[in-house]
Amino acid sequence: MDLNSDFSQRVVVHTDQLDWQPSPIKGVDRRMLDRIGDEVARATTIVRYAPGSRFSAHTHTGGEEFIVLDGVFQDEYGDFPAGTYVRNPPTTSHTPGSDEGCTIFVKLWQFDLEDRTQFHKSMADELPAPSTGSPLRPCIGIVASM
Repeated sequence: MDLNSDFSQRVVVHTDQLDWQPSPIKGVDRRMLDRIGDEVARATTIVRYAPGSRFSAHTHTGGEEFIVLDGVFQDEYGDFPAGTYVRNPPTTSHTPGSDEGCTIFVKLWQFDLEDRTQFHKSMADELPAPSTGSPLRPCIGIVASM
């Protein structure tokens, strides 16, 4: 599948107008934003986990990174609430899921294949404190309807 795969072209995607598509795992749905390939693909996707849903254990040969938009994402590395950035480089494995349900913004297969730096961070901890009187405040934003 090729979806918005010509990165030289600007594309605007209204995620609230996209239907949720089922993944191979029951209770996990997605809105595909770009994709080059079939089920294992270079992709950018919004993924929604229903409460109690889980993927089977798998390895990310090309790496993955994601931001938890709402709820709590879980795997054997921890519980990651909304506002957490998680970076799983090539060759990392995990068993993802969510007890309460969650939505993530995820990018797959976009790493240098030699990269092995794995970490997670609360994005709020990385923002400088706003200064008083300053007309500009730092922000991180993703415009996406869930």
